[in-house]
Amino acid sequence: MANKERTDTARMEKIVSLCKRRGFIFQAGEIYGGLNGCWDYGPLGAELKRNLKDYWWRKTVQERDDVLGMDGAILTMEQVLISSGHVGGFSDPMCDCLLSKVRMRADQVPSLTGAVYHFSGATLPDSSWKSEKAYSVMKLEGMDEAKLRKTAREYYSQFFNDAIVDKKASLKAIELTGERTESLENTTSYNPENGSLLTEPRQFNLMLQTNFGATGEQIAYLRPETAQSIFCQYKNVLDSNRIKLPFGIAQCGKSFRNEINPRNFTFRSREFEQMEIEYFCHPDDGMRLTDEWLAERLAFYEAIGIPRHKLHILDVPDGERAFYSKKTYDIEYEFPFGVQELEGVAYRTDYDLGVHAKGSNKPLEYFDEETKQRFIPHVVEPSAGCDRTILALICEAYDEEVITDENGKEDVRTVLRFKPSMAPVKVGIFPMLKKNEQQVAIAKQIQKTLQPWMMCFYDDGGALGRRYRRQDEVGTPFCITVDFESLGENDSPLKDTVTIRHRDSMQQERIAISELLAWLLPRVR
Repeated sequence: MANKERTDTARMEKIVSLCKRRGFIFQAGEIYGGLNGCWDYGPLGAELKRNLKDYWWRKTVQERDDVLGMDGAILTMEQVLISSGHVGGFSDPMCDCLLSKVRMRADQVPSLTGAVYHFSGATLPDSSWKSEKAYSVMKLEGMDEAKLRKTAREYYSQFFNDAIVDKKASLKAIELTGERTESLENTTSYNPENGSLLTEPRQFNLMLQTNFGATGEQIAYLRPETAQSIFCQYKNVLDSNRIKLPFGIAQCGKSFRNEINPRNFTFRSREFEQMEIEYFCHPDDGMRLTDEWLAERLAFYEAIGIPRHKLHILDVPDGERAFYSKKTYDIEYEFPFGVQELEGVAYRTDYDLGVHAKGSNKPLEYFDEETKQRFIPHVVEPSAGCDRTILALICEAYDEEVITDENGKEDVRTVLRFKPSMAPVKVGIFPMLKKNEQQVAIAKQIQKTLQPWMMCFYDDGGALGRRYRRQDEVGTPFCITVDFESLGENDSPLKDTVTIRHRDSMQQERIAISELLAWLLPRVR
């Protein structure tokens, strides 16, 4: 089992740098300082995301007889989210560090044991300034009393008034008052980074509300998940299609959450895309189907290039599952910042259709014509994060390979080893010489032939080796070069053939131009 705390910060920094440099992902609104927790996908990132979503849709909907697709509205009625429990219940307990102002989830603050120094206030000699705010600091491992009291002085210096000019000099002069100590065990009231006291936990709303209508009197929310529109349209989908239980409804789309602390690049964002399936079934089949869907989803990740040994299954224990869930698996991946969740497969029982039947006062029962039973279907939900999967694909594909040339000189080749089906660009097309009109004409014709079928990139700038490297860095699996043999110079038997170079092995082979499309198609799907 992987160490969940194991991280590789240097590797992650290189990945983030490459994503910006090569046009995969940009900070939203970057020229204005950036919008925290929001990201724009550049040309290559947009292609990578489209490939993932298209493949997910093909495997989930197109190639199955028991799953239908839909595309629900982003704006969600308030009543829908009241019934689902989101309004009034979709919040996290948060607390703030009184010193650094860092906001933390209260249920994720680790328990600490040690000596706590309490202060009743502080004064500044030779001035009228004083503070009577109570404050305390926990003595952390490696922290001496001088450092602890400096932390307290830094806290009180926040309340200097405008009359205090030299705040740096005044910090040293602050006198702490009412000092006393006590020993505390397993307390979650202190910041593990600096020992500072935290505020009392308070609920923080995770949904983004908006108002609309002529006078703005109507309340709606940017949906916190795609699932609720599926539950609301379950009966319409059932009645308008010739389908019986068990069946699923799939949806891929944007969701929004007011994340308190967006972090780890695109992993935890305020605007993100989900790939969700709500699979409706008989109550007796729920547990079995949950295990079956887990196996399906693991196979999906392997098919897109995430190896099974990098995936971990967390069987969420009773006390940590949502109250309505009878079984939940988290599929986790070994990111450079630790092992984190990619997807959840949850058995939600009949909770969702039950609350919407009650809230809407509309019957959502299913009538089984064979058994003559009426019942509210149970639901198994495989819910994947599209943006998290994109990040996992990039992290898994990123490689630095040391290669040695014919002169014995070592060089580092940066390469993204995407599965060809996921790669943003499927093939690079190069004339060997930019000034050779015949080579350019053939290369352009090849590009024109292949473009309706796959994403191509034409490049005639710089040395051929550098062009290969540029395509390696963005994950292009194949590069086609039109050379002098392609022109049949000196009665070459290789006329009307081109060189195809493989990204991972860097090996080359020759293919007839007329056979290129047939050769490439099965290799890039």
